[in-house]
Amino acid sequence: MSPRFLSSWLTMDFPERLVALRKQKLLTQQALADLLGISGSILKRYEAGRAQPTLPVLRRLAVTLGVSADVLLFDKDERGPDEMLRLQFEAVSQFPKEEKKIIQALLDGMIIKHRTRQLVDELRR
Repeated sequence: MSPRFLSSWLTMDFPERLVALRKQKLLTQQALADLLGISGSILKRYEAGRAQPTLPVLRRLAVTLGVSADVLLFDKDERGPDEMLRLQFEAVSQFPKEEKKIIQALLDGMIIKHRTRQLVDELRR
């Protein structure tokens, strides 16, 4: 995916993303529908924004189109960690199980601390 295509694509809503990804894979509506095991008319309704896929169909869409489901559903600002954290999480994913548990406990503690601070600030207002 080219950077220009990616940046414009991230500001689209689900039907537009679906169409763009299908076209990028050089698939017709019927070809994608066949790969998903759904009718072409249902896919047309998804692309027109008149229907939404079920969770199993959404999963098959993501796998078939080679993207994560969150990329299909969420705007750039609504999705996972920023690039720096993503790289760190990828590195941590290679750690042994026990070290991953330690990292998770540290993150849980920081999240609790942050949320507590937010609640205290809200109560003070």
